[in-house]
Amino acid sequence: MTTPHTDTAITVVAAHPAHRPTLLQTTSAFGAVLFSGLFAGFLTTVLVFEASLRGFGAAVYTQVRLIELEHLGDLATALLVPAILAAAALTLALIRRRGSGRWLALAAVLLLLATLAISASISVPINTDQKSWSVSAPPGDWSNVRDRWQLAHAARTTTAALAFVLLTAAVVPLRWARNAVQPSAAIGNNKSKRTTA
Repeated sequence: MTTPHTDTAITVVAAHPAHRPTLLQTTSAFGAVLFSGLFAGFLTTVLVFEASLRGFGAAVYTQVRLIELEHLGDLATALLVPAILAAAALTLALIRRRGSGRWLALAAVLLLLATLAISASISVPINTDQKSWSVSAPPGDWSNVRDRWQLAHAARTTTAALAFVLLTAAVVPLRWARNAVQPSAAIGNNKSKRTTA
């Protein structure tokens, strides 16, 4: 059962098509949440896995890192780049329409760019260096390198997870506006309730 207040709110939202999301907003919102969520989940999984490696020695750590470096960088790129592009498109669409989630989306884009900056300046150079490591003869400072990489990874996991949360919060108003009832349907429901009462 709906109250008169609820019917009025539904009618007002639906009566103004300018408040309904565009195809660009809907598509970019879906892409931003999907890719940023997958990326944050991927980074969280790697974070947990890397934390479990801390109890092992240099040879085991090096072997696992060499395996990780085979294709995990490709997956990270395949998820982060679309997440940034979709979040940027969503942010631009929300700013143009003065959407309620525009500041959340903008903050999420900045967090994703911070994630990219951490990756490019710390993680990727370490990854490149580790590709030349030998399981039988890891470098003497392997634990210092591991610690730097893991600290940077924890930072980028945090920024990516926060970006996902902010993007999810930014698109909630779009979902409500998309599911709003058309004015004629809301008015028709009120009339049918009055005639049956």
